[in-house]
Amino acid sequence: MPFIDSKVSVSISEEQEKELKTRLGQAIALIPGKSESWLMTGFEDNYHLYFRGDNSQPIAFVEVKVFGGENPTAFDALTGEICKIFNEVLGVAPDHIYVKYEAVKNWGWNGGNF
Repeated sequence: MPFIDSKVSVSISEEQEKELKTRLGQAIALIPGKSESWLMTGFEDNYHLYFRGDNSQPIAFVEVKVFGGENPTAFDALTGEICKIFNEVLGVAPDHIYVKYEAVKNWGWNGGNF
């Protein structure tokens, strides 16, 4: 039950959104037990972000929430892949991307909790 939510300072075309969704769906498998079949994604483009007090370059803030425990090794691998994806698809430099992870113990779906 992963959720990847992103806020980016640039516009995202429909084509770019589909590519991001597809590539993030593949990347989530870097976390053992996670797959695209349960992945939810969200995208907020043209978000007002400043990094180091500046907004002249593309910026992204990506949140990854996963049901279960933390896996720092897998999270590190996923951060590398997320930075690569956002750089290649939207032109956001890896040093202008923050990725936040949250392991969630209580997760609801379909009228109940896991």
